[in-house]
Amino acid sequence: MIEGVEIIKLTTFNDERGFFRELLRCNNPEFQENVTQISHSLVYQGVIKAWHAHKSQWQLNYVLNGLISVSLFDMRENSKTYKQIMTFLCGDNQSPIVYKFPPGVAHGYKCINGPMNIVYFTSGVYDIEEEIRIPYDDSFIGFDWLKTNIY
Repeated sequence: MIEGVEIIKLTTFNDERGFFRELLRCNNPEFQENVTQISHSLVYQGVIKAWHAHKSQWQLNYVLNGLISVSLFDMRENSKTYKQIMTFLCGDNQSPIVYKFPPGVAHGYKCINGPMNIVYFTSGVYDIEEEIRIPYDDSFIGFDWLKTNIY
């Protein structure tokens, strides 16, 4: 587990009409940072979106449908988990979760079953100056998105 990353299990209430699931209560201890933007992204099967990090904002993600292989990389030199990689599945046929990560943790995913819809809750608004973009095949991280399969 990477320091500061949280996997929050969600409760689903099912009945004959479908289900109800809370994603986030802004007064929960898991997300005390202010949510200042909520974004939605559609990603097609086979697409890799990596790597990306933030200088100062936290992010919380929820997959509405589809399946992704998520990878997180700790870029924070002062962290106990510096240079560690965390990988897990998120979405269809998995336990419902939201995953939260702090600034300085690079994140990415590969869409295994798509199209996939994902919602991002962030503690900052979109600002290209706030972002850190890293190529998916960056040698410092050393993660092979094309060969790594966790599913």
